[in-house]
Amino acid sequence: MTRKKSILSGLLVMTSLVYTSCPAWGNSETATYTKTDFAMDTVVSETLYTSGEDITDKLVSTLKDIETNWLSWTDEGSQIYQLNQNAGSTQEVSDETAGYLLQTFALSEASDGAMDPTMGKVIRLWDIDGENPHVPDEKELNSLLEDVGYEKVTLDGDQVTMSEGVTLDLGAVGKGIGCDAIKDILEQDKEVSGAIVNLGGSSVMSYGQKPDGSSWQVAVTDPRDTEGDYLGVVSLNGTEFLSTSGDYEKYFIEDGVRYHHILDPSTGYPARSGLTSVTVVCSDGLDADGLSTACFVLGREKAKKLLEQYNADGLFVDDSGHVYLTEGMKERFQLMKDTYSVSE
Repeated sequence: MTRKKSILSGLLVMTSLVYTSCPAWGNSETATYTKTDFAMDTVVSETLYTSGEDITDKLVSTLKDIETNWLSWTDEGSQIYQLNQNAGSTQEVSDETAGYLLQTFALSEASDGAMDPTMGKVIRLWDIDGENPHVPDEKELNSLLEDVGYEKVTLDGDQVTMSEGVTLDLGAVGKGIGCDAIKDILEQDKEVSGAIVNLGGSSVMSYGQKPDGSSWQVAVTDPRDTEGDYLGVVSLNGTEFLSTSGDYEKYFIEDGVRYHHILDPSTGYPARSGLTSVTVVCSDGLDADGLSTACFVLGREKAKKLLEQYNADGLFVDDSGHVYLTEGMKERFQLMKDTYSVSE
């Protein structure tokens, strides 16, 4: 068995984890600060344009706080951990957590369950991101699928009721939640004129404007050449969020078959939609993150309808080397690999 977990992808990812904060004066008032760190199980790189203080440390600390105190399914202080431990009863959560859960379940409903945050036990069974990735016993898998279903969780204000046996896992929207939290911080700091934050290449947030007024440029990984040239570049304008889901990010190979981490809630197995990668751009981090997963599971035709509901742009790469773009993405994307072709 071989396995791979790829986190170093995207135009803005730096190769060192060493902190580098050095004002580079674009004009007499605006300084540029950069930082590379590790949070949410990935490399985080930041570029900040501000006439005030360097707040890159604060942004990374926010990501780590969200991971530890909100999203983690292993940390006893996490609200998600507490919800899972008390499945079968009603628990009170913070206003922020309730809001994120409400938004997540709305996306689950809109995608007909293609993105379902109650897949926790099934994800653990496959252990694709762990030390023992393996194809599970079918009987055990089917047993755990009986506890899967976003409709098994109800929200009433800050009160969350989960059916017994249900396990939440917000991994499909976690980085997007982190990007949304960073946007809130940047909006409160009126001295910040622009910023871009990249979480391992799979989730990117642009904020405000670059000093020269040009678009933010974000590279999209070639799903079959993750260590080589990029597939292409997507332009972000102002404050926008980009998320990519692909079968190359985390996977293992058993008996010559590739098993990736994007599981289809209807089967419990890795999604087989004919796609190798989906990139989504929209105005909300959680939505972008969740939509890229849902669209990968749904396949291109159904995904296009979902993206329309969210006013989002999409880029689809299939397993035959074709690239498909929604109308809005056609204005953003520039193909860089001649081994692919853009199809209508």
